[in-house]
Amino acid sequence: MSPSARKSESDLGPAFRALLQGFGAVFVVALAIMLTGCVRHEPKADLVLINGTEPESLDPAICTGQPDGRVAAGLFEGLTRLDPVTAAPSPGIAERWEISPDGLRYRFFLRTNALWSTGEPITSEDVVYSWRRVIDPATAADYAGQLYYVKNGEPISTGKIKDLTQLGVRAVHPHLVEVELENPTAFFLELCAFRTLAVVPRQTIEKYGDRWLMAKPLPTSGCYTLESWRVNDKVRLRKNPKHWDAANILNEVVDLVHLESANTALNLFETGQADVIWDKTLIPMELMDVLKHRPSTHFFSYLATYFVRFNVTRPPFNDVRVRQALAMSVDKVRIATHIMQGGEKPASTLVPPGTANYAGPEGLPYDPERARQLLAEAGYPGGKGFPSFHYLFNTAKQHEQVAVELQQMWKKELGIQLELRNTEWKVYLADQSAVNFDLSRSAWVGDYNDANTFLDMFMSNNGNNRTGWKNSRYDELMRKANAMTDLKQRASLLSQAEKILVFDESPILPLFYYAGITFYDPDRIEGIHANLLDEHAIYPIRKKPKTPGVPAGRK
Repeated sequence: MSPSARKSESDLGPAFRALLQGFGAVFVVALAIMLTGCVRHEPKADLVLINGTEPESLDPAICTGQPDGRVAAGLFEGLTRLDPVTAAPSPGIAERWEISPDGLRYRFFLRTNALWSTGEPITSEDVVYSWRRVIDPATAADYAGQLYYVKNGEPISTGKIKDLTQLGVRAVHPHLVEVELENPTAFFLELCAFRTLAVVPRQTIEKYGDRWLMAKPLPTSGCYTLESWRVNDKVRLRKNPKHWDAANILNEVVDLVHLESANTALNLFETGQADVIWDKTLIPMELMDVLKHRPSTHFFSYLATYFVRFNVTRPPFNDVRVRQALAMSVDKVRIATHIMQGGEKPASTLVPPGTANYAGPEGLPYDPERARQLLAEAGYPGGKGFPSFHYLFNTAKQHEQVAVELQQMWKKELGIQLELRNTEWKVYLADQSAVNFDLSRSAWVGDYNDANTFLDMFMSNNGNNRTGWKNSRYDELMRKANAMTDLKQRASLLSQAEKILVFDESPILPLFYYAGITFYDPDRIEGIHANLLDEHAIYPIRKKPKTPGVPAGRK
């Protein structure tokens, strides 16, 4: 968009302002009191980011959600980290690496100036401990699958090998880590940058157990230390002066505010109490026709899909005909264009278009008549006898709107009754992880630019599967694909696997591909860059230095 096409927010007129004032004025007053009154003795942060829901955990081995991960990524760093502009892997705690000609061995050379925030050196033994902790079944890390590409990762995670030292990672000397892979893995450096494989403090974890994040001081390996974590309020981060790249950490104190109300988030932004809104779920979609013209609204493409999980262990969803009937009776165009209104596209596959070196299969079509036939074949003609079932989703207006739309579509097309089950974030995650639902709202953002990041989570032993679905042919295709070095053959195998997932067996129902939206004033904030992974490091973000003679303030 050229500068001339921008529309000043002051030009949007009294109607918008009145509408905005009507949304959550009470909430913003209450939250302003919470942010400033209750902590009146606390200096103002350099940056205030609206981060979404209250984190489930800040333990990088445990956390699975984006709000949790953003904070954890600020506190703990891995061998590599993602470039803030391109999201490509770049040196982190390891300053360089060597890869064997066959792609099976990596040698990571750690920085000699890599220190914990408490001043002790970060060593190769710390890396080895951190990775063994992730793969240890006792940790119950949903993301343990990130280490299945390392030798013996999967058999250790599934209990077939009990000895953690058999994991293919070892400390050669204090500043050299050697990793052995099962197969050449093109995205392994991206995995090393992912928060699950970040380096965590062994001594503190062994001393405090599950409460190690409450230790004072808490040794961190990332750009920030944990100043405070106030439940249902915010996390405050402070610059880690011991970090190897401390000179390029451009802010001293950062607040990541937890809230779930889109109206409150927008009001905080409008009143200058917040600098950035990360998630589009925190933007009132009913205002999008107005908001999309503002210079503070930034659209971008990224790899993310919104979908529904079926619990295939519960009848009637253990019948593939039922799952396909529900999938084929959903008007995804209506949901993407009328409910979301942010540029989303209807999805028939899990892997988004544009994913590197990949072309997905055809998914199930929108065909209500065939859907009714399938439901009748499953024993429920016209929906007769179909049990009432519930749909799990976490608190957010957009999720509720999608849920209501699904409820109406299935009632109209199939004659079946869906009950909505709205829970707060932590309960939602716990129930989804325990597969305690009939149907569940789901979404996935690519951890790296490869179809595998979407597809491997539905392998039988992956902790992020969360459907109860297992398919040996699917597992076989995924393993064969990831052992391939020929990109075309690999893509073909991955596509065959995805066809099983979204067409033949349908344990999931893709709804739409996300379109990214972030809110910040480009005249005040710099250092945020759109990328396909929707990953935005905090350390390069800052308020622009004031220009002499130019008054500061939000436009």
